[in-house]
Amino acid sequence: MGNILLEALHVRVIGSGEKFVVLAHGLGTDQSAWHRILPHFTRYRVILYDLVCAGSVNPDYFDFNRYTTLDAYVDDLLNILDALNVDRCAYVGHSLSAMIGILASIRRPELFTKLILIGASPRFLNDHDYQGGFEEGEIEEVFSAMEANYEAWVFGFAPLAVGADVPAAVREFSRTLFNMRPDISLFVSRTVFNSDLRGFLGLVKVPCCIIQTAKDVSVPISVTEYLRKHLGGRTTVKILKTEGHLPHLSAPAMLGPVIRQALSRN
Repeated sequence: MGNILLEALHVRVIGSGEKFVVLAHGLGTDQSAWHRILPHFTRYRVILYDLVCAGSVNPDYFDFNRYTTLDAYVDDLLNILDALNVDRCAYVGHSLSAMIGILASIRRPELFTKLILIGASPRFLNDHDYQGGFEEGEIEEVFSAMEANYEAWVFGFAPLAVGADVPAAVREFSRTLFNMRPDISLFVSRTVFNSDLRGFLGLVKVPCCIIQTAKDVSVPISVTEYLRKHLGGRTTVKILKTEGHLPHLSAPAMLGPVIRQALSRN
């Protein structure tokens, strides 16, 4: 099981430091999203892998019956770490993978020294006194657009998500979005938007650092404040003076040192 998973999800361990750090990408990208961040982690052994939904992974590995909730993605992460015989690591998760890390740390708190959560949200939909950023009707319109013409949706969505005026980052995000099979992209998007982790946050005992840009089309600042208040472990927040949901693509020189500093404060 372990070796098949390591191969299927293109697991790589780079660097020769004593401490392990996992870099886990979000929906619509793959491990290449961390390319410009890696020079900041020469003192670590960096574990990289592709989520099963990534366009870089053979779509035959994506089981529509299994990946109906985030728990299956948590299983993959923990199975990877077990296969690599990792017993302690720091974890950096972007967006979807931030939520995966939260759940993994609840299941195996002794495994993680710290969670660094970039563009994290426990729930994207608004709910009574909770502002997640989206109304259900808005999200259904997005799903309809993805179904109707995936290519046109990508061209419209990528610049919005990147936010900042960084054409190279828009091109890169568009590339990895296009690599995803449209039906898998839509299915995982529905899974993410149907997720609600608010009730789990208090169970997190691992120290957390939330990294958020000053303006993110996917995650309002109010969500960051909600996380800070409700996460059970010691939590710090760092707001980057830039825009967008993908600072590792659009502002790596700003993000890299912030992650490294957060890791050094274990």
